[in-house]
Amino acid sequence: MHTERAIQGSPQYFTVYHRHQHRPPLLGAKHAEAVFSVGLDMGPWDLHGTATLLRGAAGGRVAECLEDETYNTRLRAAIGLSALATAQFPPAPENVTVLESKFGDGVRISYKEVRKPRDARSVIWELCLNGVLKSNLALQPGICETTPGVKSYAGYIHLPPGALADLDEDQDYSINTFFWFFEARENPQNAPLTIWLNGGPGSSSMLGLFAENGPCFVDWDSNSTYLSEWAWNREVNMLFLDQPTQVGLSYDTLQNVTVNLATGETTLLHDNDTIPEQNATLLVGTFPSQNQNSTARGSRNAAIAMWHFAQTWFQEFPGYHPNDSRVSIATESYGGRYGPQFTSFFEEQNQKIENGTWQDSDGENYIINLDTLILINGCIDRQVQWPSYPHIAYNNTYGIETVNETVYLEMVDAYEREGGCRDQINDCRELAILYDPDNRGVNETVNDVCYRAETFCTNNIRDRYLEVSGRNYYDLATVDPSPFPAPFYYGYLNQPHVQRALGVPVNFTQSSGTVARAFRAIGDYPRPGWLEDLAFLLDNGIKVHLMYGDRDFACNWIGGEAVSLAINHTGAAAFAAAGYADIVVNDTYVGGQVRQHGNLSYSRVYQAGHEIPSYQPETAYRMFMRALFNKDIATGEVDTAANPDYATEGPPDTWGALSEDPPDPLGFCYVRDLESMCTEDQVRSVLDGEATIVHGIVVDRNSTRLFPGLLEGGGGGNATATPSPTPSSAASGTGSPSATESGTEPALADAGVAGHLRAGEHMQTALGLAVTVALAHAILA
Repeated sequence: MHTERAIQGSPQYFTVYHRHQHRPPLLGAKHAEAVFSVGLDMGPWDLHGTATLLRGAAGGRVAECLEDETYNTRLRAAIGLSALATAQFPPAPENVTVLESKFGDGVRISYKEVRKPRDARSVIWELCLNGVLKSNLALQPGICETTPGVKSYAGYIHLPPGALADLDEDQDYSINTFFWFFEARENPQNAPLTIWLNGGPGSSSMLGLFAENGPCFVDWDSNSTYLSEWAWNREVNMLFLDQPTQVGLSYDTLQNVTVNLATGETTLLHDNDTIPEQNATLLVGTFPSQNQNSTARGSRNAAIAMWHFAQTWFQEFPGYHPNDSRVSIATESYGGRYGPQFTSFFEEQNQKIENGTWQDSDGENYIINLDTLILINGCIDRQVQWPSYPHIAYNNTYGIETVNETVYLEMVDAYEREGGCRDQINDCRELAILYDPDNRGVNETVNDVCYRAETFCTNNIRDRYLEVSGRNYYDLATVDPSPFPAPFYYGYLNQPHVQRALGVPVNFTQSSGTVARAFRAIGDYPRPGWLEDLAFLLDNGIKVHLMYGDRDFACNWIGGEAVSLAINHTGAAAFAAAGYADIVVNDTYVGGQVRQHGNLSYSRVYQAGHEIPSYQPETAYRMFMRALFNKDIATGEVDTAANPDYATEGPPDTWGALSEDPPDPLGFCYVRDLESMCTEDQVRSVLDGEATIVHGIVVDRNSTRLFPGLLEGGGGGNATATPSPTPSSAASGTGSPSATESGTEPALADAGVAGHLRAGEHMQTALGLAVTVALAHAILA
């Protein structure tokens, strides 16, 4: 018996016989390294078995090294070999700088510059040949952001139990908040900062980083990346945060678990438990605690934790010392709650510090220079936005009747009838104003009434669309399951070399069901105050820009427009009187329409679903830059700081711009996102063990057309890669009712379309780890 595998270590192929060899081949240094690499691949990391293959000058030296017990032990330590490592648990963080904060016992900041770690083969090869590692980690390239000279840092702000007590927050759990900071590619010392937050509640901001506006996209092999042309860190420093705790790479305490992807069941692993054998649907890894009481209970609680994070990060993180102190927050989806609440809370604290009513002996007195709030397809105010759901389902600018008239009328009646959605939200808000005005979730009667209001509205309005339309929740122009944008970064962030580069002790999960349930339990969604927060910001000189993709159902543009007109700020009448103007993206393309007066704008973006930067990267980038640098959203030519009463001119509404229904994209099944990306037949084939899976993709006619490398079992292992063919039709990346952003049909490798994510925000909550995610319904919009 023997195991054989072909390797390409020279002009000809060699066949390596592992374990049971009759006569090992004679190899020179070059061929020996090739055999050595394959020996490591074949595992289970049999260093002695690999040694028998290595002969000749260089190969012989390495063979002696591998057979020597002292070196063998050093090698295993150097590359982190252990039962846990081979079982897909994260490797122990290394080369991490830890600073004790001045803000009290137990507050710490830990971080590292993100660079590609030395891979196991090169570490062993160099150690065996030279006796020491001579490589300089500082000379290693970065990961994701590979632009020469551009730095990124990843790390945590660690807040111990009780750290939020100064703001009367009962917090008996640890908060370890993950951040990934990217310098601007151009002139970072003089660039402003933007904080990016995804929504959920419970959705990781790695969605935004890898699928929307970050420096890179992940290719189809879930192991390599390529740079994004329209990354928001081109001219702005970007800070991506996973919050609240237990979201993404943030955690309270660490717990080893198994996850069954077929059922979504998570089982705790104890110290003496046998690690089960993994397969396509049974995985092991390290999670946060999954304790619903060990995370924020609502947006207000999350805002308090974020303010404490910001106080530590801005004052003590050594990698950020800009000349431009402006700070903006950009967020989407449930960020329609996060954005108004976080920014207004930050501004309230600023004012208290300035007028002396907030005094902190530990030094948490940093004034955050707030500049702009950007909300992308934000679900902001339930009472204002719920009526838009039946409307867009039945009558939209794409001419798609996703529900018939009978269902449409049922949805309308569910909102309007006595005791229906509208009345229940009013009851929730009246009680909240009386008994829990800060929305802290401290009154169980208020929590219960608000929870029941949201549940009724969701079941009788939103879910009717999901039950009968057959359309995607985040893109009504696409049938379910939708492959766009593809979630290849789920696997990437659970690659050991990426975990080592980031210094994270926890497996990545896109969405936290624990956090979603905590927010639902207090009825955070229908509570009042979000419009008042926006008015407060505008009246204090902070810019607010609302952007809505017109193919999104989850937080649709009709409801977004209603919100913009319902903000009761001092410029409300002038804003309502402004007309709609085209958003000019470049010489050949109009990306949508915008209404703007002064510091407030509302935009409808053509041919975009829930995540505008995924669908329309250039349009999103232009709007982002204009918002931050005080230019009008329509053209980027008017200085709105010098012209504070600037207003757009044009028609009073945007319904005159109709859009073409795009063809459906070519679908494929990515097992790391079984429920939202795979058909019932594909799921069945995976669970029955009949599917052929390469890099997490089920091999079939569609996937091999999209990713020809699947037939070869190929895929990159480097830090960068050539963009894969787009997993959707060209129409998924188009940007106007009848044109693409460039004015021509995009190439298959259009970097604005390929490699993006279909995240499970709102409707579906992921419980994932290692190399995949198991989705569970969050019963949220």
